[in-house]
Amino acid sequence: MKKALHFGAGNIGRGFIGLLLNLSEYEVVFADIDQEIIAELNEYKSYRVSEVGDEKEKHYQVDNVRGILSNKTYQVAEEIKDADLITTAVGVNNLKYLAEVIAEGIKLRIAEAPNKKLNIIACENAVRATSKLKKEVYKFFTQEEEEKAEKQVGFVDSAVDRIVPPQENEDRLEVKVEPFKEWIVDKTQFKGKIPIIEGMTPSDNLLAFVERKIYTLNTGHAATAYLGFYYNYQYIHQAIKDEKIYDTVKSALEESGQSLVKLYDFDSKEHEQYIEKILKRFMNPALKDSVERVGREPMRKLSEEDRLVTPALRAVENDISPTGLSKSIAAALLFDVEADEQSQKMQKLIQEKGVEQALEEITTIKSESKLGRKILAKYKEMK
Repeated sequence: MKKALHFGAGNIGRGFIGLLLNLSEYEVVFADIDQEIIAELNEYKSYRVSEVGDEKEKHYQVDNVRGILSNKTYQVAEEIKDADLITTAVGVNNLKYLAEVIAEGIKLRIAEAPNKKLNIIACENAVRATSKLKKEVYKFFTQEEEEKAEKQVGFVDSAVDRIVPPQENEDRLEVKVEPFKEWIVDKTQFKGKIPIIEGMTPSDNLLAFVERKIYTLNTGHAATAYLGFYYNYQYIHQAIKDEKIYDTVKSALEESGQSLVKLYDFDSKEHEQYIEKILKRFMNPALKDSVERVGREPMRKLSEEDRLVTPALRAVENDISPTGLSKSIAAALLFDVEADEQSQKMQKLIQEKGVEQALEEITTIKSESKLGRKILAKYKEMK
């Protein structure tokens, strides 16, 4: 049986990537720092994934799984030595913490199995996440090790999309997910044969799909969360059913979409259908995804290259009026959740320096620019 080592035994790891690897007849070894979840994986060697939505629930039993602690460097390196594939779902900001242990495993593999190719796919919510991981891993190599790794190890970028909300299941290992899933990989970056994995689509135009996903799904999700919070909704599915929120989010996605269609030559009719599909996914009541969870870390989500500001800046460049995006950014600046460190930091910044200065520091959008004025007018109107 083929073996995949997957970093991150959380809900996305188990309910999305782990499931697809299992359906493709891989033994899945989960590496994580959560001792309890690793102990349970080793005790039961199996878990259940349920697809929940409008139609009848679909259940999968994921077998042939086990776990190891990701901070046990030697043990993880041993697993890397003979793994057929490595995947991650740990959050893009945590990839750097995996770099050293992955580098150690690659060194071992180069020494003991120099002819066996290895591919690594980071399945994270970011553009070119695996390339970022590669950069971190290579910091632990000598020049000679780097040259050998370059021939033997493929770092494959990917775009992943499946909504996996927080879980409240009696069985801690069980995961509930939406039926929709998309996993697109850059076929030009593999070493050796491209593995055939259920639900994984190789593409030579990955960036287009990554950006389509981030600047539609993530843009819409964040906009719904911030507007939902502003209008006092608890869950995403409740918020998106409010007509005024729906109209603003749809407008934001259409504004973002016009730039994507122009930039990547997408078919505009197909992109409209993609937007409709995304909005329908947000309405799934079985997911019970809270606006506070989806909106968390607003300063990161308002940064220049992230889901709201990039589409707004592109809209201005392309002479598209960013009405929905401006209102969504204004709502994000009003996001004030006590338990969220970034939202508290943001509110403090606004209080101390004023919203104009805060907007510039968080988003790089100049307050006197056309876009800045539009956002600030919305902010003052909503305040």
